[in-house]
Amino acid sequence: MPASPSPTAAARLVSRLKLRHLALLIHIAERESLTRVAEEMGFSQPAATKALGEIEAVFGAPLFLRTPRGLRPTPLGERAIVRARQMLQDVDRWAAEMEAVRGGHTAHLHVGAIPYISARVLVPLVDRLYERHRITISLQRATTDQLLDGLRAHALDCVIGRAAVMKGMDELRHEVLYPQRPALVANRRLAQSLARRPPDWAALAEMNWILPSPATPIGNMISELFARAGARPPAPMTETYSMDVIAGLMAHDDSLMSIVPEEIATDLSRDGNIAIVPWTFDWTLPPVSLIRRRREFTLQAEESLVRILREVCAEAAGAAAAGGHDSA
Repeated sequence: MPASPSPTAAARLVSRLKLRHLALLIHIAERESLTRVAEEMGFSQPAATKALGEIEAVFGAPLFLRTPRGLRPTPLGERAIVRARQMLQDVDRWAAEMEAVRGGHTAHLHVGAIPYISARVLVPLVDRLYERHRITISLQRATTDQLLDGLRAHALDCVIGRAAVMKGMDELRHEVLYPQRPALVANRRLAQSLARRPPDWAALAEMNWILPSPATPIGNMISELFARAGARPPAPMTETYSMDVIAGLMAHDDSLMSIVPEEIATDLSRDGNIAIVPWTFDWTLPPVSLIRRRREFTLQAEESLVRILREVCAEAAGAAAAGGHDSA
């Protein structure tokens, strides 16, 4: 178990470290030059040198090495820069919360969600959080690995994504929300043609696909699906997670197809231009999870989000079971 910091070290940080010191650390790490940092932050180079000396005195050791190529962080400096970024992110969040409270809200949360989370989950989540608790949300969409970077940097409060990519992240915890099953979608005319015959994976591999990157959990599983069938994984015409892009391209091109989660397939098929091919797959997608940082204290706003998210996911799962269809 790591040793606790000495009272003297903790007191030194609390009494002598300032927010401007944190900003200076980040600027030096990004620019690697006190001259450029001083110009950008609006003070002289001697003042910047003095401020860096103050910071290093607080830590009791050098944070940067002077090299011919500029200032490079020491191991202690690298750790300090990570913490500085996290603390300034928390300050930004604090400011957003103060603005929310002044505007009549109780709190503001920063939530990340992968694109394959349906609006049928996100819309009632946002609505109920505000209706019941006056909590507002900033929603960021990206792949799970990108969102986890934001979570670890304290730019996000929680992530709705896939815990399958959480390896080596002991500071995070997750809760499985619901499973996802795959469905094949295509332009309506192509879907009608495919529905009349069994899958031929070798032939499908030669068709025009819209798929997520193979580096993502779903993209990797789709590649494995073709490999297990003895076929070469398709080279997609477009790599994207964007539902708007998939819908726009597929609606006007009767050669396009994709594999997406079942609830997303249902969303895409609502306008009539895209249809679900009624094939059954013998595999499932990685489940959707709520991923959070491990905290020493409870954030009431975050716990309110968790309760409502569980509620909404349970309702969505019940609706899917009651109105199930024959798609994959």
